[in-house]
Amino acid sequence: MAADAVEARHRDGDAGIWELHTARWSHSRLICAAGLRAAAAVAPSGSAGTAARWAALADRIVAGTAADSLHPSGRWQRSPTDPRVDTALLLPALRGAVPAGDPRTLATLRTVRADLVQDHFVYRFRHDARPLQDAEGAFLLCGFVMALAEHQQGDAVEAVRWFERNRAACGPAGLYAEEFDVAQRQLRGNLPRAFVHALLLEAATTLAGAD
Repeated sequence: MAADAVEARHRDGDAGIWELHTARWSHSRLICAAGLRAAAAVAPSGSAGTAARWAALADRIVAGTAADSLHPSGRWQRSPTDPRVDTALLLPALRGAVPAGDPRTLATLRTVRADLVQDHFVYRFRHDARPLQDAEGAFLLCGFVMALAEHQQGDAVEAVRWFERNRAACGPAGLYAEEFDVAQRQLRGNLPRAFVHALLLEAATTLAGAD
């Protein structure tokens, strides 16, 4: 099962959420921890030992990631050898790997806001010294992740602002590409992208259920 695969292979590298070169991506490891915590929470009665083992493994994965991929500023960094911030690193707190109020969660969110945002659109990560928009378009998936992250922190107004800005970046058919050119106000990249629409629906449902 999935938990067994995580237990056997969580130290291995992978191509990561953005399907790049193989590395020990922090996001991948922390999301595994989130999955283990979720599995432990719904383990059948009578399997308390298994649930405890999964929870303990999640703790070890988070601790191991913190040992080699915590930036000196206190935020998560992309990998042991890549100190940059990545919007994907907002997802572990949303999925339950670490608490919303964890200092690492808050520091990562602050850095994403400061380094990867333009006009309420969000980029995945900074490729190099070029302006963000010269390397690629903003990722609409990341905009909806920001809406969820702000909601998790209790800022309902900012969450809706992020949601509405990115929701409006669709084509005439109401579909979303993976990227949006902030300067030219046009879609960029593949169309349609299921993961953008999935995060749109998740953010819409989450924000609609807020007080």
